[in-house]
Amino acid sequence: MKIQDILTKTRTISFEFFPPREATGINAVLNKIESLQSYSPNFISVTYGAGGSTRKFSEELTTKAKTQYDVEVMAHLTCVGHTVKELDEILERLEASDIENIIALRGDLPNHQRINLTDDSGFEYASDLISHLNRIYSFGIGAACYPEGHPEAVSFEHDIRYAKLKVENGADFLITQLFYDNDDFFRFVDKARAIGINVPIIPGVLPVLSSNQIRKFTRLCGARIPPDLEMQLAKYENDDEGARAMGVEYATCQVQGLWDSGVSGIHFYVLNRSYSVSKILDNLRLERSLL
Repeated sequence: MKIQDILTKTRTISFEFFPPREATGINAVLNKIESLQSYSPNFISVTYGAGGSTRKFSEELTTKAKTQYDVEVMAHLTCVGHTVKELDEILERLEASDIENIIALRGDLPNHQRINLTDDSGFEYASDLISHLNRIYSFGIGAACYPEGHPEAVSFEHDIRYAKLKVENGADFLITQLFYDNDDFFRFVDKARAIGINVPIIPGVLPVLSSNQIRKFTRLCGARIPPDLEMQLAKYENDDEGARAMGVEYATCQVQGLWDSGVSGIHFYVLNRSYSVSKILDNLRLERSLL
């Protein structure tokens, strides 16, 4: 089933995993997926690997998860580093494996350098890939958006107009980058609606696993650490176990606030560590049977 159709029927819970660096790690990731199946996710997704380093395993994990579990799987697909022919070959294989949903992304630029493309060599932007998907295939299409603006954007206003272009080119729903202040998400949604973005916008939530990890991630994606969270990160600077416990409580409050506001769903960035997400869902009693 396409995710946009699921969103018309219910608020979704979804989980994002990443592929292993070696083929021997695929079963370990599948075990992590299985460990969260009791929460009856509406869909899961599998990332494409930074710079495409684990692309082969991403595709394999996506198709195996679809086969082994009764859950929709959204495949990540980035256009950086692929020709159109290569993208079409991947899409045809996903189609043959009954994958119905794609989240279309640009991907990380090699060494943050702009890529010079010829007319047939590939796509420069996610919006181009979305247009290609919409024109030729029948996948449900997701796209990324950034509540605080993409770190490479010239301005927040420019970035939100680009999010609108993705929707105009065929994106059926948007999933946000991580954020730690719900007000940033609410402001983004208000501005998105004001310029005509009317598709569902699903907030992405990443629980804290360590102080260093969150500082690294937020620095890379341009997200802000609110003062109250920064105080907690400083408190658990050298205590990863304490940081994880704090992260569960912080994310519990964050997700409760989002859920109470009537969001379309919650997308958890699991990072292949299911413990924190399961504790959050237990705290909130958001098991699918209780929705």
